[in-house]
Amino acid sequence: MHQHDHLRHERIGMPEAVLCGTKSVDQFVAIVTELADTVTEPRLLTRVLPEQLAALDPAIRSRLDVDELSATAFLNGVQPPRPGRVAVVAAGTSDASVAVEAVRTLEFSGVEAQLIVDVGVAGIWRLDARLDEIRAADIVIAVAGMDAALVSVLGGHVGAPIIGVPTSVGYGVATGGNAALHSALASCAQGVAVVNIDNGFGAACAVVRMLSLFGRSPRSE
Repeated sequence: MHQHDHLRHERIGMPEAVLCGTKSVDQFVAIVTELADTVTEPRLLTRVLPEQLAALDPAIRSRLDVDELSATAFLNGVQPPRPGRVAVVAAGTSDASVAVEAVRTLEFSGVEAQLIVDVGVAGIWRLDARLDEIRAADIVIAVAGMDAALVSVLGGHVGAPIIGVPTSVGYGVATGGNAALHSALASCAQGVAVVNIDNGFGAACAVVRMLSLFGRSPRSE
């Protein structure tokens, strides 16, 4: 049986999230049912499968805020608002599911997020037209597959912290996202950070950790 980490929010400022896609339908139903019965605080479910949702009791299913594109669900609403504004920038519409996973995780965490899609380097003029919006953000998440060139391009145009999310979108040598990951890691743009392939959730959680410093008093020596 899943052991819920009820003290995670106290330790790191974020509650436990449930990765659903790697669990059986029975395991998913048991975990979500227990959470629905025992927890009143918001909980985030990621990589939720349609067959898992279909197996839930309708009364519990009705309590979930589900987004099919990102395969995420909120139980018991979202967390209180946090300071900061984030731009989630996706190279193409094929990257949208990963980008929206980041947006939904930020929304769940109480962070204002703007989604900007289809501004990859193949149509660089589209990115040029949105740069002012992107520069207005406190932190930028750059989501891109193929060669993930968007990560480096944004790194050369935007002064805010940038978190690159390579995606598995691509074919040939780009299949599976390893080319995008290596390209993002090899970026010559200064100070760009990179998370794992398709990890929109992880990028958003990194943002939450950064934003938690806003308004915090400096540590005393």
